[in-house]
Amino acid sequence: MSLVLTQNKADKLHFSPANTEISTIQVKDGGSGLQHNCTHFSYCSCHETLSPLWQDKGISRCFYDTVTSAMLAVLTVAVIFQIIKLKRNGVIVEAKYKPKSFCYKLQVTFLLLLLVEPLILFILNWTVIHGTSSGIDILVFILRSAAVFVSLWLLLLERKMMLLSKKGHSPIALFTWSVLLLIEVLSVVSWDSDHWWFVGQNGNDQIQLGLWVGRLVCTAFLFVVGFWAPGVPKLTHWLNMDDDRDIENGAEEEATSQTLGGHRSATESTWGGLLKKLKLLWPYMWPAGSFLLQFRVVLCIALLVAGRVVNPYVPIYYKNIVNALTKGDPWSVVWVQVIAYVGLKCLQGSGLSGGLLNGMRQYFWIRVQQYTNRHVQTKLFAHLHSLSLRWHLSRKTGEVLRSIDRGTTSINNLLSYFVFQILPTICDIVIAIIYFISSFNAWFGLIIFVCLALYLASTIIITEWRTKFRRDMNTKDNKAKQRAIDSLLNFETVKYYNAEDYEVGRFHEAIVDYQTSEYKTNSSLVVLNMSQMVIINIGLLAGSMLCAKYVLDGTFEIGDFVLFGTYIVQLYTPLGFFGTYYRMIQTSFIDMENMFDLFDEGREIVDEDEAIVLSIDAGTVKFDDVCFHYTPEKQILKNINFTVQPGQTYALVGPSGSGKSTIMRLLFRFYDVQSGLITLDGVDISTVTQQSLRACIGVVPQDTVLFNDNIMNNIRYGRVSASNEEVKEAAVSADIHHRIVTMPDQYETMVGERGLKLSGGEKQRVAIARTILKAPSIVLLDEATSALDTTTERNIQASLARVCAGRTSIVVAHRLSTIVNADCILVLKDGEILERGSHDELMDMEGIYCDMWQQQLTESPEQSKDAKTD
Repeated sequence: MSLVLTQNKADKLHFSPANTEISTIQVKDGGSGLQHNCTHFSYCSCHETLSPLWQDKGISRCFYDTVTSAMLAVLTVAVIFQIIKLKRNGVIVEAKYKPKSFCYKLQVTFLLLLLVEPLILFILNWTVIHGTSSGIDILVFILRSAAVFVSLWLLLLERKMMLLSKKGHSPIALFTWSVLLLIEVLSVVSWDSDHWWFVGQNGNDQIQLGLWVGRLVCTAFLFVVGFWAPGVPKLTHWLNMDDDRDIENGAEEEATSQTLGGHRSATESTWGGLLKKLKLLWPYMWPAGSFLLQFRVVLCIALLVAGRVVNPYVPIYYKNIVNALTKGDPWSVVWVQVIAYVGLKCLQGSGLSGGLLNGMRQYFWIRVQQYTNRHVQTKLFAHLHSLSLRWHLSRKTGEVLRSIDRGTTSINNLLSYFVFQILPTICDIVIAIIYFISSFNAWFGLIIFVCLALYLASTIIITEWRTKFRRDMNTKDNKAKQRAIDSLLNFETVKYYNAEDYEVGRFHEAIVDYQTSEYKTNSSLVVLNMSQMVIINIGLLAGSMLCAKYVLDGTFEIGDFVLFGTYIVQLYTPLGFFGTYYRMIQTSFIDMENMFDLFDEGREIVDEDEAIVLSIDAGTVKFDDVCFHYTPEKQILKNINFTVQPGQTYALVGPSGSGKSTIMRLLFRFYDVQSGLITLDGVDISTVTQQSLRACIGVVPQDTVLFNDNIMNNIRYGRVSASNEEVKEAAVSADIHHRIVTMPDQYETMVGERGLKLSGGEKQRVAIARTILKAPSIVLLDEATSALDTTTERNIQASLARVCAGRTSIVVAHRLSTIVNADCILVLKDGEILERGSHDELMDMEGIYCDMWQQQLTESPEQSKDAKTD
């Protein structure tokens, strides 16, 4: 037995027994708020006992601190074991692979604050609040400090070392931060208790309340940000640490030869690079330059806010109707409540769709969505056309098209789910928690909060686990579509070798492989949905049981029970889809990854900032000591020097791989030279814009590929602004007009995929007509007749002669008989010019060119006759 001495404002002393085992005397000044314990030491602080567990509208603080301290002790041991495991099996990460993150710095800062806070609280309890220390104060100080310290240690260690089998923060670190947050949140159930600091008016209570708010903010941040692990090196960085290639010094990329996205780890989080993705998308979220579209965006947001305001009032009016009917209120009161309820329900709809507010919002958003989709596709299409020839030669068309299709579709889904589903659902949950705490009590708010925390945690964890299945399914889907498209594009080869069954078998294998990944994806989805259903129903059961008890006790009315059931079901309806929305957002990011890979493809040939517009006057082409290679291991061109004067025709001959076509590509600036200089009329082509350079050059390629369009438009491609009469004149000059007019549809004849409905000679003439219509100053002929028969070649040579007349021309020739009249012939071998001169001069040298000429005469006696005719 002990006596407690209390002094109130009237300075009267009251004596009452205190339930403590050690005799103490406490003086309590009701005016100043100062409170002092006696000097005797006890386990619990003054006026606190381990039992009963529930006293004065709250949990016993001594019991609460004891249980939470025990939990932290267990977690401390678990974190220490994780640290030992990491130090034993982890691999040290190089500094250049550690991501820079402001959020990581905040993590460290908040953990340092949480580490200092127990010491501050212990000192305040000892000096100001209680006037002495107690056993529970010491226990809380030691165990909370230990748990935060080892958590900080693990956080710093995970940035320096990592396990191959793990990504992001270790589960025990995430669980520790979750428990720290839960400890602070659970204390809210004692909101109305005089033994806690929530309702205290004196300075000591306000100090403790401030410390609690600080702990709540810090632990909440650690809990949320912990799932993204901003400062932890990614698994792909670990895989690159032993790579001999220095990825930071511009080594050759291998991504173009792999499946798009194949370089990404299967376990890498789709939230990686979130800011970069949002930064890329942001210009398309806000339609700059269109006031009408901007007004639509603002209107959609206003309708969204209106929906959040309407949602709580629907169950509230339903409650009023039930109470009015139960009490027998007059009809004049009831009908107003009913009309208001129906009107609000009409505005709300089902909470997902069908309501007036949602319908209007969806209507106004259509144009904004189309704007975003259109601009993203346009920018990506322009980016692909700006990429180098090297990338286009190694791309997989089927995968690229599939990635564009899925990526652009996912953008619309991302904006819709995030802006109009995720954010409204979060707002509804916050409003519901505040409403239940203020109108019911803290228990109902706690039930909703705990269910929400468990729901979100399970959803995020399981969805992140499912990521690798979804990404693998996308990769195999790309492969299946690529295999199908590749097979269909090469159907002639399939027919030639009677390989239909083989192609069908390969496609079947790809489908089976895809469906294996699809099965894993869908099975993991079932696990996710089941876990969400269990958590939601447990929360509904707990809240309904508690509300029913309060109704039976007379604390609540029947309408309150109806309100809770209606509101909680209304809240859980979108919450039930929250996991779906989160999964869809993550799926959208996964689908967008391949598209972002395309955006990340760097342009190899880029115009300088001061690039000028090229204007050709004469047409002099000069190669000055040019050296070039595709890969450093193999040099393609070595010190190439020649000058083509205006109106001259130069021919390039030599064996395959000698660099003839490479010279043409360099002149067209598909690549930049490693050393040397290429000039047109004395202007370095690397200093002019690519568009102006290529506008001055016309090309007749060896393999002419036409668009699946009519002949008129295919010829007009040489100059898209040309009239129909100009197109026909070009066709006449190319000696193709008479053939076109004999076709049933004449110039409207469709040429088919890649122009396969036309013969080789007809396609070549169309290409020549294009070049004539373009009217370039310089003409490049890349073995334009090598695949034609002799008669067709002779006819096309006449057309080519008209194209080259008066223009600087460079011809890559396979048949030497076609270039005997060239002003100069350059003989290349292994990237070097070994001989140069006219046909007669080279024959007199009796060198490589002479041997090639004799060899062709021997192989084709008909060519000898053609040469004499020429």
